[in-house]
Amino acid sequence: MNKIEHIGIAVKDIDASNQLFAKLFNKEHYKMEEVESEGVKTSFFQLGESKIELLEATREDSPIAKFIAKKGEGVHHIAFDVTDIHAEVARLKEEGFIVLNETPKKGADNKLVVFLHPKSTNGTLIELCQEII
Repeated sequence: MNKIEHIGIAVKDIDASNQLFAKLFNKEHYKMEEVESEGVKTSFFQLGESKIELLEATREDSPIAKFIAKKGEGVHHIAFDVTDIHAEVARLKEEGFIVLNETPKKGADNKLVVFLHPKSTNGTLIELCQEII
């Protein structure tokens, strides 16, 4: 793993949260995007080499809607940049981690993504990200 790529924060209202975080960071978000397959709208703030991703559910059955219903707004996941997502998934499976989607899928911000189950990572949802070239 190369670096923390981003920290994902589940929010109820992405527009209100964009205003809040713009004040906090003293800068505007640089990108908004909808990922229909995940039922989520995202917004990204660049902070040095890392990013903050705000996530708002676009439908009630999305993972973000379920997360907010269970835990409320807050940190949803930590994403790590990887060079070879397929090799990293194989390595982590070999190490005993539970992989939620073994086949990488297209995520937001031009990334291939794979998630690790929180049961195998001390209660933290981990996302692996590889830039789509």
